[in-house]
This record gives sequence, C-alpha cells and structure tokens, in this order.
Amino acid sequence: MKITATIGLGANLNDPAAQVEYALAELDRLPATRLLARSSLYTSAPLGYVDQPDFVNAVAQVETGLAPRALLHALLDLEQRHGRERSFRNAPRTLDLDLLLYGSARFREDGLTLPHPRMQERGFVLMPLLEIAPDTVIPGRGRAADWLAACSGQHVTALPPPAVAVNA
Repeated sequence: MKITATIGLGANLNDPAAQVEYALAELDRLPATRLLARSSLYTSAPLGYVDQPDFVNAVAQVETGLAPRALLHALLDLEQRHGRERSFRNAPRTLDLDLLLYGSARFREDGLTLPHPRMQERGFVLMPLLEIAPDTVIPGRGRAADWLAACSGQHVTALPPPAVAVNA
C-alpha cells in the first residue's frame, strides 16, 4: 500500500541551497518511493541556537511503500551521506530531514512521533507545505493554514527561482 508522506528539508552549511536541491532529487530515488511535489526554497533565521547561518528550507511530498520507521531510517541515511553531524541540539547542519506527516497517522514511539511534534510551530515548515498542499490537515491539530499566523514573528522568505540559462 502506498502512502503520501511529507518531509521537511533544511540546511545551513556547505552550499545549503545545493544540499536541499540534491536531497530533493534523492528522495525520488529512495526504495519504493517517488517524489510527488516539492516546494520552492525558503530562507529562515535559525531557531533555538541562533549563532549560526540562516537556513534554506523546503518541503516535499512523496508517495512511498516504506513503513514510517523504514522511511525515517532512509532519511537518516541520506542525512549521513550529506555529512550531517549531530554535535548539539539545533546545531548547524549540512542537511536535516524531518518526517512531518505519514498519511493521517498519529503515533508516538521511541525516536518517531507523527505528526512531527513541532511542525505547526515552524514557519519554515508551514510556508513551503502550504505552497504545495494548501489544504493540509495536521492530524490531531487541524488545518496547517490556521497555524501560520502564530509563526508571524519568524523570518521566513521564499527564494527566487534559479535563473534559467537562455541560449542565444
């Protein structure tokens, strides 16, 4: 059975926009998984530990046959291949992948809570999510759009699309 899962992506080290773009392409190559939609890139000020560069963020939706734990492990492996180091909470990172939603699943087990426990508090999640899926309902919390106003003090900005080369 295929499920639509929503993944948050972020990076603020080693050419963060490129890290996120590469990871978006790699999501489409995960086993039993295909990329359905991807947002534009956004920049956001760091939360928590603020003495670090701004982040580049995006959100993707995939159709997957992987179980939630298997998908999470695939995302963690992808982070590791991008050089992710977990030196301290909210540290700068080459790539951060969060499993935000897995269909309408609601559960908590060691190392995995769905929906992601803080997604409704993060403008850098909600803005790109609403770009690609404006009617998203966060299970147990309500419409994602209804949470966006609470994030108004966060600095999140859509990046312009990359320039397209035109052959003369």
